[in-house]
Amino acid sequence: MVRTLEEIPAGATHWSKRELAKAVGISPSTVQPIWKAFGLQPWRTEDFTISTDPLLLDKIRDVVGLYLAPPQHAVVFAVDETPQIQALQRTAPVLPMIPGTPQRRSHDYRRHGTIDLFTALNTATGRVITTLSARHRAIDFRDFLDHLDQSVAQPDDPDLTIHVICDNLSAHKAPPVQRWLLDHPRVTLHFTPTYSSWLNLVERWFAELQRRCLDRGVFCSLEDLTIALQEWITLWNQDAHPFRWTKTTEQIIDHICRYCSRISGPAH
Repeated sequence: MVRTLEEIPAGATHWSKRELAKAVGISPSTVQPIWKAFGLQPWRTEDFTISTDPLLLDKIRDVVGLYLAPPQHAVVFAVDETPQIQALQRTAPVLPMIPGTPQRRSHDYRRHGTIDLFTALNTATGRVITTLSARHRAIDFRDFLDHLDQSVAQPDDPDLTIHVICDNLSAHKAPPVQRWLLDHPRVTLHFTPTYSSWLNLVERWFAELQRRCLDRGVFCSLEDLTIALQEWITLWNQDAHPFRWTKTTEQIIDHICRYCSRISGPAH
């Protein structure tokens, strides 16, 4: 255990069970159960980013509060854009799945352009409002907010307000957006902490889009990609479901604190 956690083998970045078994003088079949018992997987690694946002706690409370206890007479949207979705065409025909063999496709492809997708996920219903754009500038985001505002009718509730959760992209705070917000007081932007895209529920919807529509899609033109995106979005909205947020602010902060305590060793 000590050697696994505190040492690395010469000429390598991490232990394999055979290398460690040889160094310790035991059988490789003995190493694996020990690693499993203590939850060690030296061959795995995960990426992380530390948020340096000075308003980290305030922003977490603000966003999580909108998920767990949204205001009355209000609709909450999680908003973000997916830039440069590529229209990729495989250089050879995709071979269909047959019994015993999965679908096969060539590793190389041809590019036929890109398109940006602006998405607003209604956190209560799971339905999305989208716009396809050639770019994702501040004026494009402003135009999307205008489209979102017009899509949320309020004939039965004149006091209905719109709360928009988005990230800290500079385009979201640019002067054209600020001027638009002054002219549309019922719309309020709420920003997630820096490097905290996991806090935006629309990212969960983007994962579904990527997995179900884009990863295995073959698009011979930008038009094909556009049609595929529009069709998938339409089908989603016909049977939409919300993504349920369960963690409270205190649970999130406690989790961060516990992890920091675990990885913080004694001072030297």
